[in-house]
Amino acid sequence: MHRPDDTPLMQQWRDAKARHPDALIFFRVGDFYEMFHEDAEEGAKLLGLTLTSRNNGGAANVPLAGVPARARDEYIRRLVRLGRRVAICEQVEDPAEAKGIVRREVTETITPGTALADALLSARRNNFLVALGGAWESGGPAADGDGIALAAVDASTGELLAIAADARTLEAELARLEPAELLLPRRLEGQMPPGAEGVVVTYRPDFLFDPESATEELCRRFHVRGLDGFGIERGDGAIVSALGALVAYLAEVQPAAVENLRPPRIERPGEGMALDEMTRRNLELVEPLRADAVAGGRAGTLIEVVDETLTPMGARLLRRWLLRPLVVADAIWRRQEAVAELVDAVGVRRALVAALAEITDLERLAAKVGAGRIAPRELRALGRSLAQLPRLRAAFEAPTAPLLREVVGELDDLADVRDLIDAAIAPDAPATLAEGGVIRAGYDAELDELRAVRDGAQETIAALQARERERTGIPSLKVGYNKVFGYYLEVTRANLDRVPEDFQRKQTLAGSERFITPELKEWESKILGAEDRIAALEARLYAELRERIARELARLQDAARRVALLDVFTALARLAERRAYVRPEVHTGYALEIRAGRHPVVETMMPREAFIPNDVVLDEDSRIMVLTGPNMAGKSTLLRQVGLIQLLAQIGSFVPAAAARLPVCDRIFTRVGASDNLVRGQSTFMVEMNETAAILHGATSRSLVLLDEIGRGTATYDGVSIAWAVTEHLHEVTRAKTIFATHYHELTQLADLLPALVNCNVAVRETGDDIVFLRRLEPGGADRSYGIQVARLAGLPAAVLERAREILLELEGAHAGGGEGLGRRGRLRPRSGASHDQLSLFQPPEPPVLQRLRSLDVEGLTPLQALNLLAELRAEARGGKEEA
Repeated sequence: MHRPDDTPLMQQWRDAKARHPDALIFFRVGDFYEMFHEDAEEGAKLLGLTLTSRNNGGAANVPLAGVPARARDEYIRRLVRLGRRVAICEQVEDPAEAKGIVRREVTETITPGTALADALLSARRNNFLVALGGAWESGGPAADGDGIALAAVDASTGELLAIAADARTLEAELARLEPAELLLPRRLEGQMPPGAEGVVVTYRPDFLFDPESATEELCRRFHVRGLDGFGIERGDGAIVSALGALVAYLAEVQPAAVENLRPPRIERPGEGMALDEMTRRNLELVEPLRADAVAGGRAGTLIEVVDETLTPMGARLLRRWLLRPLVVADAIWRRQEAVAELVDAVGVRRALVAALAEITDLERLAAKVGAGRIAPRELRALGRSLAQLPRLRAAFEAPTAPLLREVVGELDDLADVRDLIDAAIAPDAPATLAEGGVIRAGYDAELDELRAVRDGAQETIAALQARERERTGIPSLKVGYNKVFGYYLEVTRANLDRVPEDFQRKQTLAGSERFITPELKEWESKILGAEDRIAALEARLYAELRERIARELARLQDAARRVALLDVFTALARLAERRAYVRPEVHTGYALEIRAGRHPVVETMMPREAFIPNDVVLDEDSRIMVLTGPNMAGKSTLLRQVGLIQLLAQIGSFVPAAAARLPVCDRIFTRVGASDNLVRGQSTFMVEMNETAAILHGATSRSLVLLDEIGRGTATYDGVSIAWAVTEHLHEVTRAKTIFATHYHELTQLADLLPALVNCNVAVRETGDDIVFLRRLEPGGADRSYGIQVARLAGLPAAVLERAREILLELEGAHAGGGEGLGRRGRLRPRSGASHDQLSLFQPPEPPVLQRLRSLDVEGLTPLQALNLLAELRAEARGGKEEA
């Protein structure tokens, strides 16, 4: 709303701010983008800028902070990463032609989920804006397992998808998409769906999520009369709701990006595996688990090891595969066949690598074409990338794998688009159109003629300088140019007495004066007129070229998708060959069998011969493995390597093993290590129990469950009881393939009670006070955890270690019924009247009859006394008296 004392410029700013109240307005003023009032105060604080003030037409000064226009993207990047929105208010008319103040309008709104500039994006991962449709909140239909959907769009690539979810998979799907921004209806303001903590949330009017309004929006944007062609079915109201709200929001903040959207792809349950956040985190798929890891870093992750892709779109596709493994055997086999063919065909693989290495981000370049934002140098890069498409096709003689035949056989080499770019764009095209020289010589006759006039005039001016030097006898005379005064003849003060009468004074400087002549003025008019006409003609020709290429957007996007697939298949083949991976036998049965399996990440951190491979077998007769052994022996590594091998197999990759026979799992669950969630007010033990509960509720007989230390966050008896009960439930009810690593050696007794449970341990060798970790999996349970030896390796003081050994001996004695308590040295003395014995949970107290037997003097008994005593003991054992 305007104020009476506002200047015209401040009135423009208030208009922009009124339309975008929740954004920081970057207001173009000359060579700067300015922020005013509350925007200036917040922007200065967030960006570390100097806060100053601006006079507002005689009224009170207003706060002001600004950034140079040339550095705009860097400041916007910092704001977007902080979760803020930025509205760019540009000058939309030529200052030279403006009557009064230059008109300004908001041309673009940048939010975390709608960023398009390369500086705001990561090349190797998608930047998803996600909308949530359906009633996921407490008490809604989500509680019954239906009526939820997510829609996601990457504005920088045009990818649009919708995911049918339920209450069990919602959190996992959000984790998989890693949204930069989340759209929710305003009625849910203040509520947060599970798994969305830390995500920037934008609330939109409720009517945009109404299925009818959403249907109209989608039909209008995609120019269709109905949504059946997109695979949307009756009962997909939540999908339509999320898609419609998403597209409407994108059209509002990034109108150009809507034009390059692909038709929505619908993902339904049963097509891919939902990896919950704890599994993704514990297996370190795309982010390291270490708390000290650099944000956004990949060191120590699976993707760092397996990502051999050569193009950005290939890297993004591989990341999506890792976060959503397949659960349909046929689809897995098709990918395996494509990878296997490239493993065997070394020559084909090398030819593909050579071509792929020359291809830039086709996917995002195509999106820029569709949005009308592609720069001349980027268009030239697009042409060079398209030139590699025939090389990709020529790499194959006749692919045998069906998936490769589909990808390569229908790959459009876009020769017409490539030839158009080559003909139109100069080989050394500049970064921006304003720099000139964008259109190639020979492309347009009028442009060539204008350039000839300009270049000829410039040559004439150079000749004019030589003539004037000779005529005036002033050897230092020179012809110069600036934007304010145009062309001029400059003469130093020492030579002013030689200036002819036809020189007209134009400007006086400290050490020289500048002049103009009628001849120079005539040529200046020709040159500047030609430059203006050249700039206008180049702009028109470039716009026409961009529009012609944009009409082929669907072909460009399809080619980018196929190149990404070839890149991923080639990368997985290179990985298999370089790291000696094998093709696993993926089947639809139950048994899991890994021979000489290796951890794909850990083995890269040491010489290949130093990693100890292990066999793991889980089948109907041994579906639960209780894994014991000391800390640092490699139990967690073994758990994770089984999970990673299973996951790699289900994306279609080869796996690190000598051989593997793996079932198709519907879910992989992991619970590894201890952590807390102070934000949610949850202790370490509560987090552990939440994760365990999620596993027990979500796992099926087709799942793979990997547990590490359940019940360690509470009292020993509580913990053992919970671990025991969980193991029984997994054995009797869930029947999932399970590896349970634990230091509760009592659980090894379950092998005598549960027929499909086996004990294994990670072997160590004890030499005196030292232990050697053999890293070898062996049958049977471990009898000790070697905690004191590991503590010594960690550097605990010798006195502490010695005292720990004493306490351990006394505790073990008390556990066996023969200890004397922990009262030595006056430490830990029991309270008066307190028992010294610590009873075992699974072994009852020693009966009195055994105590009497221990105290007998057998050698001093006569035969009659021995018979009488035997009768008494028998009666006592039976609980009553009996005649001798």
